[in-house]
Amino acid sequence: MTSYSARYDAALILAARAHRTQLRKGTDIPYIAHPVYVARILGHYGFAENLQIAGLLHDVVEDTDVPIEAIRDAFGDEVAQLVTAVTETKTADGKELPWEQRKAEKLERLHSSGPDVAALKAADALHNAHSLIRDLQADSGAVWARFKRGPQQTTDYYGAIAAGVRAKLGNHALAAELDAAVAELRRMAEAAQ
Repeated sequence: MTSYSARYDAALILAARAHRTQLRKGTDIPYIAHPVYVARILGHYGFAENLQIAGLLHDVVEDTDVPIEAIRDAFGDEVAQLVTAVTETKTADGKELPWEQRKAEKLERLHSSGPDVAALKAADALHNAHSLIRDLQADSGAVWARFKRGPQQTTDYYGAIAAGVRAKLGNHALAAELDAAVAELRRMAEAAQ
């Protein structure tokens, strides 16, 4: 990717507009920071522009009213498929699905996908894990209350993501960085109990 791409810029604008009223869970941080970091992580590890664009857009369908067709029309089938692969199905028949079911579905998609989906999920989980570690360092008492499940299930889920990523990416440096972040999260969760 060159230092500037009109497609990347269009994806950043779409993500910023879609997430414009959202904040990171339990913080006053604008949500757009997360997809920007996901795309940055992917760029840092040398992944292609389509994967970086998917990083910018990975939560747009899941958390806003932007349909996947809009992403497909603007950025093509590959980006739309990557976004779909990491998009959580939150409801069925108008009812919220249980946390365990939603996370199991995401892990199944990770295991049945290819390395690009694993890299996208790794970058997403890595930024989330680093954000959680930073928040725990600042105020460990209140942080776990943000999550539907406590520290054990949360860290187990991150561990399952890391294992799925390792199965697809092997010894890639992104997988190793995610492993290290998950290990630190587990250590912090155990220390808090």
